[in-house]
Amino acid sequence: MKKPLPVGVENFEDIVESGYYYVDKTLFIKELLDLKGKVNLFTRPRRFGKTLNLSMLRYFFEDTGEQKKNGQNRELFQGMKIIEAGESYTNQMGMYPVINLTLKSAKQESFAMAYYTIQAEIASEFDRHRTIIEQGKERLTLKEYKQYLEIANEEAEEIRVRSSLKLLSKCIYKVTGKHTVILIDEYDVPLENAYFRGFYEKMADFIRSLFEFALKTNDYLQFAVITGCLRISKESIFTGLNHLNIISVLDKRYSEHFGFTEPEVLRMMEYYGVGSQFPAMKNWYNGYMFGNTEVYNPWSVIKFLYDLCSDIHAFPRPYWLNTSSNDIIRDLIDRADRETKSQIETLINGGMLDIQVHEEVTYEDMYSSNENLWNFLYFTGYLTKESEYFKESSIYLRTRIPNLEVKTIYQNTIVHWMKGLIKKEDFHDLYRAMEDGDAQRMKDILNRQLFHTISFYDSAENFYHGFLAGILSQNDNYLVKSNRESGNGRSDIMVKSPSLRGRSFILELKVSDSMDNLEADAAKALQQIYDKNYMEELRAEGYRAVDCYGVSFFRKDCEVRYKQ
Repeated sequence: MKKPLPVGVENFEDIVESGYYYVDKTLFIKELLDLKGKVNLFTRPRRFGKTLNLSMLRYFFEDTGEQKKNGQNRELFQGMKIIEAGESYTNQMGMYPVINLTLKSAKQESFAMAYYTIQAEIASEFDRHRTIIEQGKERLTLKEYKQYLEIANEEAEEIRVRSSLKLLSKCIYKVTGKHTVILIDEYDVPLENAYFRGFYEKMADFIRSLFEFALKTNDYLQFAVITGCLRISKESIFTGLNHLNIISVLDKRYSEHFGFTEPEVLRMMEYYGVGSQFPAMKNWYNGYMFGNTEVYNPWSVIKFLYDLCSDIHAFPRPYWLNTSSNDIIRDLIDRADRETKSQIETLINGGMLDIQVHEEVTYEDMYSSNENLWNFLYFTGYLTKESEYFKESSIYLRTRIPNLEVKTIYQNTIVHWMKGLIKKEDFHDLYRAMEDGDAQRMKDILNRQLFHTISFYDSAENFYHGFLAGILSQNDNYLVKSNRESGNGRSDIMVKSPSLRGRSFILELKVSDSMDNLEADAAKALQQIYDKNYMEELRAEGYRAVDCYGVSFFRKDCEVRYKQ
């Protein structure tokens, strides 16, 4: 029996004790101890192992008291790389109390609900330490113990909750004499959610206070590790944290600890006997560059492996699509001007985009410039670094779309955006032009629409077919039949009135390889309708009037030819 794959399992103890396949990332502990950062913020895209790594840190460093022998979780780490690193590291095992907090549940529709989830999460962590506190409560003042109980029982006012992490570490220190390790996962989830929901200022103010008390003025702190997707400005959230060490995807240190390296992926695929599918795995889920390390998306690798284990011929899919917030891409496309749309098209076509790095921005800054927007896409995993260079005292990145999975996310987002845009338009003029046999008017209307859309030319035929079929489907007076999907040798699009006495149309599409061929290709498309007698199906149904159109496309231009 092969080990099960840890699909969605983010608890380190559960992975080890339940016998899941685990990609050993325990040297993250060694590097953390070697570099001795007091407050460390790691920013990586969603689903790149941040939560599991924090869980690993908790089980390594946490003093479990009488629950485990010698207050350690040593058995969980047997056979792993950190044990081989030597006693100077393993001696740190089980040495500290740990406050472990996740903010990922704070994605709520209002500040009140988001605050409640954070308050409940903090209360749960207070309750987790209740046994230790109760055993040594005589070492606390009555005020400290009362405040502890209020927070643990979710009865404290917001001003007390803001300083709660400092209070807990202080109480633990007075009881045990040990400084506390603080682990905070997904710190920016409530901030991103608040931005899109319209209460960013209130949430930023609360998170700022929570962090200031816990990380800036806390004499009982051993060290802290914070994770998130985006690198929010020090001035907005981490005010005055001069000892904050921010490690982003640009940093050379810690680069192999989040995401899977290629050797790790190859070992996994060989273990499960699906190594023959490595080319598909590489094309779809590789391509991220963290520091100088090339990494794969771990969530998608595990999901694809899961499918391959039941069907060696399973097709890769964009597994990341529904796990990572795509609000930023949707908002980008909704707000895009002509230049931005052109840049998106360049990226989807496999091109590069040079951006100046702005590592510390706020959500409010996102739309102040295109540079900020592209930086958001870079740090959230929708772009990756091809190379970097230094120019005029600034760092610049040459960026690209990482892989086929992310490219598919762009394309799917654009398709949904276009469908929404088309539904808002009134295309009665286009139908009138079709009914009048006015090919020039049809061309003008379609060209105007093409100018405002985003296209991806490597799948041009499907793009233009969907574009035209989507427009024609907006008229309630006609039925639209698309034949491309069936591949049955019929015309591309048939449009017909519900009544056999009404009008019917056949449209055949061509995609030109240059502007010079537009007119000739439109004529060829029209001639194909007659050469292959595409009208026969409509006439067999009983339609008498069948109008035929040949339409050719080249990027933002089209040509239309008509014959009755």
